[in-house]
Amino acid sequence: MTPNPSPEPDEGPVRPRRKGIYVLPNLFTLAALFGGFYSVVMAMNGRFDLAAVGVFCAMVLDSLDGRVARMTNTQSAFGEQMDSLADMVSFGAAPALIAYEWSLKGLGRWGWIAAFVYCACAALRLARFNVNTGVVDKRYFQGLPSPAAAALVAGLIWIVTDLDVRRQDTEWLTWTQISWLTFGVTLYAGLTMVTNVPFYSFKDLGMKKTVPFAAIVLIALIIAVINIHPPTVLFGLFVAYGISGYVVYAWRRSKGQQVSVISTSTDDPDERGLH
Repeated sequence: MTPNPSPEPDEGPVRPRRKGIYVLPNLFTLAALFGGFYSVVMAMNGRFDLAAVGVFCAMVLDSLDGRVARMTNTQSAFGEQMDSLADMVSFGAAPALIAYEWSLKGLGRWGWIAAFVYCACAALRLARFNVNTGVVDKRYFQGLPSPAAAALVAGLIWIVTDLDVRRQDTEWLTWTQISWLTFGVTLYAGLTMVTNVPFYSFKDLGMKKTVPFAAIVLIALIIAVINIHPPTVLFGLFVAYGISGYVVYAWRRSKGQQVSVISTSTDDPDERGLH
């Protein structure tokens, strides 16, 4: 009769594997967050040109973190939440505070109302984006994306500052008119973020796909044109993009085509109103 095998020694409870975060994509997110923080600090010091540049740098870095995460297969729920919080600072709070400090505070209560409306719309837009990620057509954004809205506000500040327009009247434009122009652009950018107007997302342009040689030449030409006068060219590009959604919306309406970018519906009744 064979003896019973000796029981294996008790090794104790198995320790759960410690979860970590991916460094590379979150470095880009932190850098974008620093761009927004830097912009606010520069606005407090009266360097509105550097504040506007900081917003544009944050926009470039924000466009890279998601692409880097997908290319390196390092997507995570932590990264998604971190990106949303950084976007709220860089493209929500920072542009509103810069615009208010630059010229909106000269309008009294109307100035801070415009700044708050922009900031609130940025928060609503980011929250809706997180909720509707699975039901929106990937080729379009539902409403103006927050980086483009921030570029509209920062671009106006950058181009006027670059023209060396001080807080005084000039031969062609008074400072009060500039303040009201900032008021209109800030409200337009904020309210357009929470509309259902479709804006092309450029997400169907694969970075890993081959492209014709002419496409590389076109990219080089675009970079050269931007270098002619960055404030004017960048502001003009984002003005065109900020209007393009309404053009697409009106064209689809005239053709009787679907204007909503929602591709499917959700079973949660609490989310249907966000569509």
